[in-house]
Parts: sequence; structure tokens; C-alpha cells
Amino acid sequence: MTKISNSVIWITGASSGIGEALSLELAKYSSVKLILSSRKKEELERVAQQTHINKENILILPLDLADYSKADEWITEVLKKFGRIDILINNGGISQRSWAKETPIEIDKQLFEINYFGTIALTKAVLKQMIIQQNGHIITISSIAGKFGFYLRTAYSASKHALHGFFDSLRLEVEKENIKVTLICPGKIKTNISKNALKADGSKHEKMDAATDLGLSTEKCASRIIQALIRDEQEVLIGGKEIIPVYIKRFFPQLLNIILRKQKIQ
Repeated sequence: MTKISNSVIWITGASSGIGEALSLELAKYSSVKLILSSRKKEELERVAQQTHINKENILILPLDLADYSKADEWITEVLKKFGRIDILINNGGISQRSWAKETPIEIDKQLFEINYFGTIALTKAVLKQMIIQQNGHIITISSIAGKFGFYLRTAYSASKHALHGFFDSLRLEVEKENIKVTLICPGKIKTNISKNALKADGSKHEKMDAATDLGLSTEKCASRIIQALIRDEQEVLIGGKEIIPVYIKRFFPQLLNIILRKQKIQ
């Protein structure tokens, strides 16, 4: 038995990648109830079937994080079915592959609307219920790009840095309400994140980055995230050697700049 058993868990970005892997792994815990969200209803239904959870214990809730004015409506639907929200996993988001000089400000705004404002709006809506419960755990999937920048990711990295500022502050504010906050910083995880990344014209990149293709499996990433949930860890780096620059930046920032300039741009 763990804190996960019997919990109501909401996962955004649940239709693929890390979100899908988390859904399948969390479904193994006894009496767990899942809310699966993303924009793709058919894919959510596919994931729901693979969890083998009884229909009364799962809710497919399609949503678009960019349309966060509906956040309170989403909460109402969840509470109508389950009556509470124990764990929120903010996994939905989108990446970028474009030079800053070529990227219209509208694309920067789009990345922030999804990665930051949509995530924050949903969190604030869920937070109201968690405060009533005097219990809850909020997990947000950031990125190592939230710890240092890299080529072609100016808006993406900025949106992830912003998440750290918000959730590090939120952790202090809600501790007295018995609410935990965890930030997850994945490195290279084998997902379609690079394929779905936005280019300067707003279209999808449609290419798998070589480093991403060789990255850690989503299953291993999900397992580490669940471990962080059980342990109430505040921040976790997940990946291979690509997470080393986080520590280099902390102690030798000038050295990190030298290293990053030599990396392949992709």
C-alpha cells in the first residue's frame, strides 16, 4: 500500500509519451481512480482501455490547456464523478524548434499559453479543492530546459523556467494546507515531443531529434516520477548524461556556456 492506492489522480497530456506511461503504471495500484486529459479523445480512449480499469473508476476528459477559461468547468466535471482530487500531474505541454530572430511573438505567446498559463490555471482551480480537503499533491513536468537554455528553444525554455518560479513559490504557500508540490525535470525521453514541437510558422517540426530517439524510455521515466510522488520529493532530474549540465551551471556557469556552444543544434 502507498499513498497512490485509493487516490483520484488527474493526468494531463495522458494520450501519449510520459502521460500515457504514467497512466498505465498508476493503474496498477489498488482502487486508483484516473482522470485522463489531452486534446485527443480517441487516443485517451485507447489509453483508458489499456489501463484495464473499470469504467466507473476512470474519466476521459478532453481539454485544451490553451482554453483555460474552462478550468472551473473541468473541475466541476471531475468532482461530480469522484468528489475529490488527490493528485494532479501537470504533464501537458508543447516544445519548440525555431530561432528567436525568426519566431513571431505570437508563437512565444502560444507556447506560454499552453505550457505556463494553462498549467497554472488548472493548478489554481484544483488547488481550491485540495485546500478544502486539506490534502493533495501537485506534480508538474518541467524539463532540464527549465534549468538552462539551449538553441531553438527560447520560448519553450522560458515557459519552463517560469513554471519553476511559480511552483517553488507555491510549495511554500500551501505547505500549511498539507499540499505537496513536486517539479520533474526530464532530459531526453523517447517521446514525440520533437515531432510535435512548433516551428517559427506555427507548424509542427515533424522530425524526431536523434538524441530524443536514443533517450530514456517513457516507462522508466514514469517509474521515477511515481517514486518521487511516493517519497514527496521536491525536484527530480530524470535522464542520462544530459542532466549533468544542470550541476555544471550551478558551480561552473562559464564552463557550461562553452560546452553548450559545442553541442549539435537540433
